Amino acid sequence: MINYMEENIKELKEYAYENNIPIMQDEGIKYLTNYIKQNNIKKVLEIGTAIGYSAIMMCLANKETSVVSIERDEKRYLEAIKNIKKFKLEDRIHLIFNDALEVKLNDKYDLIFIDAAKAQNKNFFEKFESNLIEHGTIITDNMNFHGLVFEDEEKIESRNLRQLVRKIKEYRIFLENNQNYDVEILNIGDGIAISVKK
Repeated sequence: MINYMEENIKELKEYAYENNIPIMQDEGIKYLTNYIKQNNIKKVLEIGTAIGYSAIMMCLANKETSVVSIERDEKRYLEAIKNIKKFKLEDRIHLIFNDALEVKLNDKYDLIFIDAAKAQNKNFFEKFESNLIEHGTIITDNMNFHGLVFEDEEKIESRNLRQLVRKIKEYRIFLENNQNYDVEILNIGDGIAISVKK
C-alpha cells in the first residue's frame, strides 16, 4: 500500500515538473505536513489547489484532516479532481472552481494555507482571516520567491517580475507589522510564513 502511495506521489511531482506547475518544494511540504500532525489540524482552507498535491499530502499526514481548496485555473482544477480520486480522498478534499477573491465561505478553519497568485497574498489574507478559528494559523508559501526578494530589484529585468517581487516584499512587511498575529518567516523550501492568531 505504501509503495503504491509513494509511486502516485512520485508521479504527481513528475507531472508538475514536466508541465511547469509550481508545487511546494520537498522541505516546505515536509514542514507543512509535520505542522498538521503536531498541531492535530483537522480543517484546512487552501487558496490555490494547482493539481492537488499539497491538499493530498495534508490529508495523508492526518486521517482526520479535511481540506477545502480553491482553484481558478480550469485545467489544473480538472487535473486535481483526477489526482484526488486516484488517492481516494474525494470525501475529504472539497474543490471549489473559482477565483478565491469571489468566494464567500462561512466555515471556520484551523489552518489557512495560501499558495496562489503571489500578488494577491495580502488580499487573500485579509479576505479569509475571518474564517480562521481563535489561535488558528495562516501559512503562506513562496515568501522568498526563488531568492528574488533578497535581490536588488533594479537587477530584475522583467517589469512584471519586479512588480511581483515588490508585492511579496510588501506582504512580508504587512505580516511582520500585523499586531494580531505572531509571525515567523522561515527559510524552509521557498520561504514559509507562519502567522498564528493571538
